[in-house]
Amino acid sequence: MKVAQVMAGARHGGAEAFFERLCLGLHAAGEDVLPVIRRDDERAARLREAGLAPVELGFGGALDILTGPRLKRALAGFAPDVVVAWMNRAARFAPKGPWTLVGRLGGYYDLKYYRRCDHLAGNTRDIVRWIVAQGWPAARVHHLPNFVDDLAGNAPAHLPGAQRLLAMGRLHRNKGFDVALRALALLPGAHLSIAGEGPERAALESLARELGVADRVAFLGWRRDVGALLAGCDIFLCSSRHEPLGNIVLEAWSAGRPVVAAAAQGPSELIEDGETGLLVPPEDAAALAQAVGALLADPQRAARIAQAGREAFARDFAEAAVVARWRGFLAAVAPAARAA
Repeated sequence: MKVAQVMAGARHGGAEAFFERLCLGLHAAGEDVLPVIRRDDERAARLREAGLAPVELGFGGALDILTGPRLKRALAGFAPDVVVAWMNRAARFAPKGPWTLVGRLGGYYDLKYYRRCDHLAGNTRDIVRWIVAQGWPAARVHHLPNFVDDLAGNAPAHLPGAQRLLAMGRLHRNKGFDVALRALALLPGAHLSIAGEGPERAALESLARELGVADRVAFLGWRRDVGALLAGCDIFLCSSRHEPLGNIVLEAWSAGRPVVAAAAQGPSELIEDGETGLLVPPEDAAALAQAVGALLADPQRAARIAQAGREAFARDFAEAAVVARWRGFLAAVAPAARAA
């Protein structure tokens, strides 16, 4: 199977990280994979180290007249069976051809960008339901979950505090780090480490000072040692207002850490409340603090929840299981399968 994976996303992000993992996973499983990416020296280097040969293109805005023809030439030269376009910008540039064109969605995107696609793949069941509700035939919409690396057994990074809380993600309003800071103000014995970078950093630092918790918050910036950070925390927080899936929940499960999450779309679909994590209403700092405090006060319960999350990861979101589902899907939608 020859598969072109087209990603025009940002330097950092959950979808971008999973794109890399899936390219490598399919390659390791024996598929012939061509990654086509927005110019990014670090991403290209990581893909090359794994034995792939990425094509780097501009993927600019409305005035970009070069990427379209160059992408078409790259695909024609590779002659894929299936082209997977990740998110809106890649789907806007991806051409029709003798291949099957698949749009991969990790959120509730504007479907006008996917009009040329033969099939759509969503990484949650709720996204799949939403796409069908917009008028797409159910037979052409598929649920393909993400996987994350198995992060068990990492040596712990040093995180400050006796009660160590961790949150990760882009510092954007959607991620609700301001809610996490307000919850921290209600947990006087806890320390919060935030791994990530983004446009809200200055506002969050200001809020921490305003709340009187600046001495109990560490802004770590972007980090690649996710396993070590998770190994070093007692509880993982996902305070997102908007979170279509929640790779960070899967990573915390993988590392065997208890999760307290706001009940956004993704965490609500993933977490069985009280079993594989605790869910609280979005925007509710008091409820978040109460749930965290309950687990800090009951380490045995926290350990049971962490173990149940780890089991859910191993069953449904480990690499082998998800790569097998992707390979089955790609084989089923390839032109030869359609003709048969």
